Amino acid sequence: MANQPEPTDIYSDISEPLRRENKNKLTPKAIIKHTVLFILTFASVTFVGAFMWVGQTANVDTFSDLLPEGALFATLLLAFLGTHEFGHYFAALYHKVKVTLPYFIPIPLGIGTFGAVIKIEERVRDTKKLFDIGISGPIAGFIVSLIVLLIGFATLPGPDFIENFAGHDETISYIQENGTFPETPIESAPEAQTIMLGNTLLFSFLASFFDNVPPMYEMYHYPFLFAGWLGLFFTALNLTPIGQLDGGHILYSLIGYERHKKVARIAFGGLTALAGIEAIPFLYLNIEGWLPAYGLSSILLWGLVMLFLLRKGFNGDTTWIIPVWFASLIISVLYLFGTSGFEQAGSLIWVFWSFIIVYFIKIEHPPVMIQQELSPNRKKLGWISMAVFVLCISPTPIYFFN
Repeated sequence: MANQPEPTDIYSDISEPLRRENKNKLTPKAIIKHTVLFILTFASVTFVGAFMWVGQTANVDTFSDLLPEGALFATLLLAFLGTHEFGHYFAALYHKVKVTLPYFIPIPLGIGTFGAVIKIEERVRDTKKLFDIGISGPIAGFIVSLIVLLIGFATLPGPDFIENFAGHDETISYIQENGTFPETPIESAPEAQTIMLGNTLLFSFLASFFDNVPPMYEMYHYPFLFAGWLGLFFTALNLTPIGQLDGGHILYSLIGYERHKKVARIAFGGLTALAGIEAIPFLYLNIEGWLPAYGLSSILLWGLVMLFLLRKGFNGDTTWIIPVWFASLIISVLYLFGTSGFEQAGSLIWVFWSFIIVYFIKIEHPPVMIQQELSPNRKKLGWISMAVFVLCISPTPIYFFN
């Protein structure tokens, strides 16, 4: 993800030279700092990947036996993240825009990282540069994700591969009897929750060409498939056509400030609908027994949270707040009634992402000084990237199956 400074006066720095020599000259201190962050992130993803996700846990004597699989997962995931961020970086270098090396962000939770980000340290003055810098990361990362996924699909082991992981006795018995995975988890412990990855249009399409594709509740045991799925997911996050996300840069360059402002608000309404699909069941399961009519209460509580988000994100513009609030809430409730109901817990990813956008990324894209007509090839590539967003998005990226 590439962020540029948000201007307070779009003409305040017009007198600065458009091209300054050596503005991106790397210092030893910067190289050391970014290298250390990368090493820490690689170690964090390796540890978490081995411990929680892809490490083959059956018949191992020590944790160190799990590290090779964790390191493979870290290599694949950081190959995607690094390619994405260096796509932005080299596009910025090409246009002589001052930019930092990628900051990789380690955290020994989740998948071991919060991702990576570059910082654009000066205004991008025209939409051609903005477009090129914005789209280069998602396109480069998307290609890596496709390659990783296709390698994973082409080298899939048989269903008996799951015997390498502890705690799958019921699934292993089913595979031995039927030669294939059960469609849904069948582990016998009633209190156990199975982590499910959300399918996407593109992932489902690619999987249809291969045999022995594991179900989404076992996908995280396969380093190539899990890293590739995460690559598609992070690509979709960055291509969300809002604010200073990559998708926001791209769509702003395609349609201009005023139209992008409207589309971004509608897109944020769609995002809050996805957040509601996660938040309402979460509230339902956690307030059961201590609030009356807890089904209705969970809807009303999320409605209040969403109203707070929309007021903040839309700067108090009630002509947008009221219809978006109502439409988003209706979509969430109808989706839940039409699918799993209120008893399937989600990961709250979209809730978290909604708050991040409102408080840090912002919904509206700041104005660019020079609005240029994009070339036909840039326009085609821009709309293709919007299609990639649709193909890679999942209403419920990660959820829990009882």
